[in-house]
Amino acid sequence: MKTSPLDRLVLSEHLREMLCCVDLVFPESRDHLLELAYLETDKDLVEVAYDVPGKGRVVEATVGRCKNGAAVNYVEPYMRRRDPDAMVIADDRPTDKPHWNNRFKQPFEEVRQETFRWFREDVGRLIVLPFLSGDKKRGYPTLLIAPENAGFFVAGLADLQGFFTADEIPENFEPRAVIYLAPPFRHTHFDGKQVVVHNRLPGMHELFAYNLYPGPSAKKGVYGILLSIGEEEDWVTLHSSAVRVVTPYDNEFVIMHEGASGGGKSEMTQQLHREPDGRIRLAHNTITGDDIYFELLDPCELEPVTDDMALAHPSIQTSTTGRLMIEDAEAGWFLRVDHLNEYGKEPAIEKLCINPPEPLIFLNLEGKPGSTILPWEHIQDEPGKPCPNPRVIMPRHFIDKVVDDPVAVDVRSFGVRTPPSTKKNPNYGIIGMMHILPPALAWLWRLVAPRGHANPSIVTTEGLTSEGVGSYWPFATGKKVTQANLLLKVTQETPGTPYVLIPNQYIGAYKVGFQPEWILREYMARRGSVKFRPEQLIESRCPLLGYSMERLKVAGQLMPAGLLHVHEQPEVGIKGYDAGQKILADFFKKEVSQFLTDDLDPLGRKIIDVCMNDGTLQDYIKVFNS
Repeated sequence: MKTSPLDRLVLSEHLREMLCCVDLVFPESRDHLLELAYLETDKDLVEVAYDVPGKGRVVEATVGRCKNGAAVNYVEPYMRRRDPDAMVIADDRPTDKPHWNNRFKQPFEEVRQETFRWFREDVGRLIVLPFLSGDKKRGYPTLLIAPENAGFFVAGLADLQGFFTADEIPENFEPRAVIYLAPPFRHTHFDGKQVVVHNRLPGMHELFAYNLYPGPSAKKGVYGILLSIGEEEDWVTLHSSAVRVVTPYDNEFVIMHEGASGGGKSEMTQQLHREPDGRIRLAHNTITGDDIYFELLDPCELEPVTDDMALAHPSIQTSTTGRLMIEDAEAGWFLRVDHLNEYGKEPAIEKLCINPPEPLIFLNLEGKPGSTILPWEHIQDEPGKPCPNPRVIMPRHFIDKVVDDPVAVDVRSFGVRTPPSTKKNPNYGIIGMMHILPPALAWLWRLVAPRGHANPSIVTTEGLTSEGVGSYWPFATGKKVTQANLLLKVTQETPGTPYVLIPNQYIGAYKVGFQPEWILREYMARRGSVKFRPEQLIESRCPLLGYSMERLKVAGQLMPAGLLHVHEQPEVGIKGYDAGQKILADFFKKEVSQFLTDDLDPLGRKIIDVCMNDGTLQDYIKVFNS
């Protein structure tokens, strides 16, 4: 006898009691999810609204039925991007994050019970979405519980993480985490602000999403769940993209690219950009106006592995060469398309958006009902000011040549947004085109994770700031030092994966955009490794930058020496370089000092001591190998 979807779930007493009191919708297919996004009506434009005591009917978003998908647009510009202060911790477990008790006067248990009461008495029907947080084989059973009229949110999460249809739910599906979506609480309890509450109970991670923007909950909230479970089980989900590069000679090379927002993660899986005449402009001198061009007739093929979340689960660490093994922690990618401002910028993505295999979920893009949503037509926050955060949720199986199986990482690169730097206006843009980092320095860069210059995602800060440990700290729920120790453990256990550092935007006086990582992707893949003879490397003038290349030849063309050793640019010189070096060193000391606690791994303490005492490159190498 076939059981009902609810009977296949192993639930706590309070959760089963709540779900038995209301009508439930278990999605039957992706098409069903899309119909739920349109509120199961024949209307071409629907409003997602809630009755809020004291405010009446509040419209949160509109959903337009377009030819290529659902155009979701929020009424308030504030709701069109993730609030960096959304996360709050409500439990008693160790954390460095803001705690509920310090931010709100009312005990969380009262709000928790009010949330459950709202689901039971005020919603009508609830959508229940069973899915796995993380990989489809190694993921953790999770439920999303949402009001029926939040169908677009449910459909988006289903594309991001996958889901079980009503008929596919496994027997004895016991959630390790539950996401509760209660949008009107934003108005009744939190002065209109996005708030996402993590409540880490024994054997259960509760996440209360009190807003309808999927960024802090369906996307980064699930990331937080994985990081929390990883803390308990001693593994980590790395904040990175990854791509398998296939050379013209049919050799394969896997690059994992980490970094803070704006560090080039998404760009690592994109083809390099060319001028209208087909040339590649490597660099533009902001002082002299001179351009440096590069020719590449036969670029490598790209097979994307991850876009944002790389699962480094212990069950896949099977490499016999000591290389790090990863796989994608997502079933779909939350792609920002702010860089698409005209036709032809990214043909592959544009084609998928305009003519997808199945309709997509679009956010913050113009979409008149019945029309085709174009990825370069961004909704305006105000007249003449386009929203900086247009998104499309792209199921990864729609993407050409995507890699589904775990891969062994040949090199871990780290991206940094750097500003223009000259002797007249020195700054930290002294990072050469590529630096080779020993493991100790690679770990330090991941502790500091600079956001860097002109970050498109963070509009409230200026200058050199930190994204936080691993560059995933904004999504983590526990202690910084715990994540630092986990990152060090990964570094120690994967000696077969080396590290490089790659800047974007500027190298000294040269504007370079993301060309360094695209060109170096070609170089590393064709070369097959980043292991060099001693005479091919020189110690960087700044010890934090590890080794520099003595010279670099790509596709038969030598890269200008000033792009490798920035102090050799006449516009920078020794004086300008050393001033930038001091900015970088002072910033590192300030950031790493916070990890000097009793809980830090002893090796980590030794590495940080080298940094605090202005150690040499050889000091970093010796302390890690001692």
